[in-house]
Amino acid sequence: MKVFEQKFRQFMKSDVRLLDQIMNYIVRRKGKQLRPMFVFLSAGVCGPISEATYRGAALIELLHTATLVHDDVVDDSNYRRGFFSVNALWKNKIAVLVGDYLLSRGLLLSVDNQDFDLLKIVSTAVRELSEGELLQIEKARRLDIDEEVYYEIIRQKTASLIASCCAVGARSAEADPETVRRMHAFGEKVGIAFQIKDDLFDYGDAEVGKPLGIDIKEKKMTLPLIYALNKSPWLEKRRIINIVRNESHKPRKVAEVIAYVKDSGGIEYAHKVMHRYVEEARQILLTFPESVYRTSLDQLVQFTIERTK
Repeated sequence: MKVFEQKFRQFMKSDVRLLDQIMNYIVRRKGKQLRPMFVFLSAGVCGPISEATYRGAALIELLHTATLVHDDVVDDSNYRRGFFSVNALWKNKIAVLVGDYLLSRGLLLSVDNQDFDLLKIVSTAVRELSEGELLQIEKARRLDIDEEVYYEIIRQKTASLIASCCAVGARSAEADPETVRRMHAFGEKVGIAFQIKDDLFDYGDAEVGKPLGIDIKEKKMTLPLIYALNKSPWLEKRRIINIVRNESHKPRKVAEVIAYVKDSGGIEYAHKVMHRYVEEARQILLTFPESVYRTSLDQLVQFTIERTK
């Protein structure tokens, strides 16, 4: 990871002073870096870690960072991981151009090194990510999301990127198509579990990376709430949906929805589903030879569901 950080900074470099200053700011405020870890460990499970692995990890981080910078503009968000967002410090126009720059750096990194297989995997994930966001926006208008639609949204929005990390890692180690497919399936199941864990933070009491009830305030239909609504009589369901649609700006009403979800067994159900996906991911992982990489990947999966933020 230390070597990767140095290489990643080189991949982001620009001769334009303002751009380089912003790149420095982004690098200094990096998150947990789970995505590059998934790339490296997946490569290690499938074969030797190579220069292509470093480029694959960088490609994912560049394209993912580009989507985050653009997301903050779309959401008019002033903070990212507890720090000021790029658009908060340099305004929207510069933030959009920075996102475009990161996107082009990722594309050129792959094209210049003829990593076309890796580029295809990651580009597909970015397309799915955009489709998932748009599907969620479309459904949020009517608040009519059932479990099937919910899984499709999170498969595209969150799981597709983690799945692409695992597939890129495998392909960079020159794994065959079937092995790449297995690693992609493994990553997709981990990604779905990761998002369900994120949903559960909305109902927790611990101090986490996002405010309590923020999904309800933003009218996002998460698994605990969907389950609770599906179990409710029609009138109760309409009442809760009405609160989410029209009164989610009131803290007292948000607390009412949280209590309703807890009382309806939504939390326990989401925990059960999350652990089911983790177990399915582990079964796929066990089809690979035992190694220090497989053990570490298993521990990383455990971290995604035990993390506190």
